[in-house]
Amino acid sequence: MNRLLTIAKNTFIETLRQPIYAILIFAALCLFFISPSIAMYTMDDDNKLLREIGLSTLFLTSLFIAIFSASGAVAEELRNKTVMTVLTKPVQRPIFILAKFLGVSAAVALAHYICTIALLMAIRHGVLETVNDTHDWTVLGAAGVSILIVVLLSAFFNYAYDWKFSSTAIALIGVFATLSIVFLAFIDRHWQFNPKENHLNAVDIYGSVLLLLAAIIIVALAIALSARFNIVVTLSVCIGIFLLGLVSDYAFGRFAEAHLWARIGRFLIPNLQVFWISDAIYEGSKVPLKYILMGASYALCYTGAILALAIALFQRRQVG
Repeated sequence: MNRLLTIAKNTFIETLRQPIYAILIFAALCLFFISPSIAMYTMDDDNKLLREIGLSTLFLTSLFIAIFSASGAVAEELRNKTVMTVLTKPVQRPIFILAKFLGVSAAVALAHYICTIALLMAIRHGVLETVNDTHDWTVLGAAGVSILIVVLLSAFFNYAYDWKFSSTAIALIGVFATLSIVFLAFIDRHWQFNPKENHLNAVDIYGSVLLLLAAIIIVALAIALSARFNIVVTLSVCIGIFLLGLVSDYAFGRFAEAHLWARIGRFLIPNLQVFWISDAIYEGSKVPLKYILMGASYALCYTGAILALAIALFQRRQVG
């Protein structure tokens, strides 16, 4: 267990230090910041479109972080031959794969958590639909103060202790984003203590949880592929399966009753539409907790099966 946690911790830290990890989070935060301005150009309910844009941004960010981070988790160890040092400790190969999965999943969960808070803050601010609408200065103030403190502390730790700026900033963003959303949960837009007017909805959190489950499946898939193939192949296959998963009902579902290949494809390719409830949110439908639990069970089954495949592939892989 100690070896498992040690490898998982090192993988988590290495993932946070990857430039692509910080770049994707920064790009997502910028999109969340401007999303209220983008959503105002519609003939329908602007705030519904804001949710649609926000959830789409959250979905793509988490999935691409999962793909890019997990693709190199095992492949880089194999390419640099550092895996030989780990496996001769000795560390069993299944433990190594599980630790890599846990480490990358934790990093993806952190990024997803930060982006979820940014989404909730964007929804709380809302779209300025009329000339009489004003900015929610509690949101802008909380976000601005948090960013300023994060930048100053990250610069200080980088200068004083030589900590990597990007990974330190991400960790601090997680802390101060939490403090900001707790503050906004109790303070309304008029700076009054009024939790009933915080405009934070459980359905948005449900949607975020489901999207995280989809990202975890992709992490497991990338780990499995990187145990046998190089980064280029892993990235290509993961993106291909991601796209197929989005259109699984259209590509396989409509042919499933008549064709064997469609039934096989529907069984092998995870249906990522299961985790996308933006349409239900847009229509104002209620999403029961039972559906979230069913989605979690679906993700658990696919993740477990893919990790079993990853272990089987890595058991036969020559690392010398």
